[in-house]
Amino acid sequence: MNNYNDYSIPVKFDYSEITDDIKKLASLCKTNDYINEELYIKYKVNRGLRDLNGKGVLTGLTEISEIKSKEVINGEEVPCEGKLYFRGFDVEELVSGFIKEKRFGFEETVYLLLFGELPSCEQLEEFNKTLVKYRSLPTSFTRDVIMKAPSDDMMNALARSVLTLYSYDKKSNDISIENVLRQCLQLIAMFPILSVYGYNTYNHYYNGKSLIIHPPKPELSTAENILAMLRPDGKYTDIEARILDVALVLHAEHGGGNNSTFTTHVVSSSGTDTYSVVAAALGSLKGPKHGGANIKVVQMFEDMKKNIKDWKDEEEICEYLTALLEKRAFDKAGLIYGMGHAVYSISDPRAKIFASFVEKLSQEKGRTEEYGLYSMVERLAPKVIAEKRKIYKGVSANIDFYSGFVYSMLDLPLELYTPIFAISRIAGWSAHRIEELINAGKIIRPAYMNVAPRREYKNIESR
Repeated sequence: MNNYNDYSIPVKFDYSEITDDIKKLASLCKTNDYINEELYIKYKVNRGLRDLNGKGVLTGLTEISEIKSKEVINGEEVPCEGKLYFRGFDVEELVSGFIKEKRFGFEETVYLLLFGELPSCEQLEEFNKTLVKYRSLPTSFTRDVIMKAPSDDMMNALARSVLTLYSYDKKSNDISIENVLRQCLQLIAMFPILSVYGYNTYNHYYNGKSLIIHPPKPELSTAENILAMLRPDGKYTDIEARILDVALVLHAEHGGGNNSTFTTHVVSSSGTDTYSVVAAALGSLKGPKHGGANIKVVQMFEDMKKNIKDWKDEEEICEYLTALLEKRAFDKAGLIYGMGHAVYSISDPRAKIFASFVEKLSQEKGRTEEYGLYSMVERLAPKVIAEKRKIYKGVSANIDFYSGFVYSMLDLPLELYTPIFAISRIAGWSAHRIEELINAGKIIRPAYMNVAPRREYKNIESR
């Protein structure tokens, strides 16, 4: 038997080092935690809560948003052009409406998602006043929390700030609808500040850049404030602010089944506090299979531009895309990032809306050749995927395909791409948290079948 008194911790110890003992233990995990793929088929397990055709398993009801990718014709489901509805309103019509009226649309989208109706002029004005009132951080929070321990990952910095705000809230554990709504509105208003200040601090301490902190301005929209707070001179063009505003609207909500929103429902169903729920959702959104995907798209295209000599040569582009699928290019993951979606097949309506603005912005920024490459890949990738992969539905560009390119043209740093998503999606998370609490039933607990064999216990000397 071991004597635990023999153990000692080195004076200098690197807690991030993967030591030999950890490697040895990890090999046990890899061996003993592996489950034979055939068992998932045998027991008809819907992995990822989706069937073999990619259709999600029905686990709840919502009135907040709807994703439409199929229609029933003669009793059969047939793929159709993708549609997205917020509270029953077609998102394409919402965007078209505020663009024609030359208004910023994110704030009224937040109102719609939270309260189920489009606001009147008076209601929107009052709602904006409420957001402005909450658009500030607790005294010394920037110095004591954000600047105290800067992180090289903005999503982790954002999650830490959210969890710390719990300590500043006198009613942190109150889950009455009134209090949760107050907390959600504060987080919606604070997220741009937390994200931009977190980046500014990182850029100063890690990259040696000047630390400039601009306070948000009450007369500016959320999109305008993001650009004004981020840029040292606080300047931006009208088209830049309006395209960022559209991006925020398109990312604000996407059904109850996406990973981070489902996380919001799951954690809310336990009865815990708002800050814990939002921190969990942020952890989900950070993943490269979810909110972090647009970063992968940009990185993939950077690699593509280095390896493709003629950006107009279809054959050369197809060869690179084939290399991606065959794990011979970029990160060798076998993926063409930005192509395909868990629900949409023929088209992602968000990508369609975004694409109409991308060309205009690329002209203003002098990046039309790069836009041409994106357009070419959008057209060719589905054909290459169809030839190389067995697919159960169509493949089209998703919102991440263009969003990273737009953010790069807006000169947003790569580190803020996913936090921008969070700044937007906190609106949808808030709406779903409130909906879950109002319709609270049982704690969400799906079943997992145990397939391990029964074994007899042996005392330690005989193992």
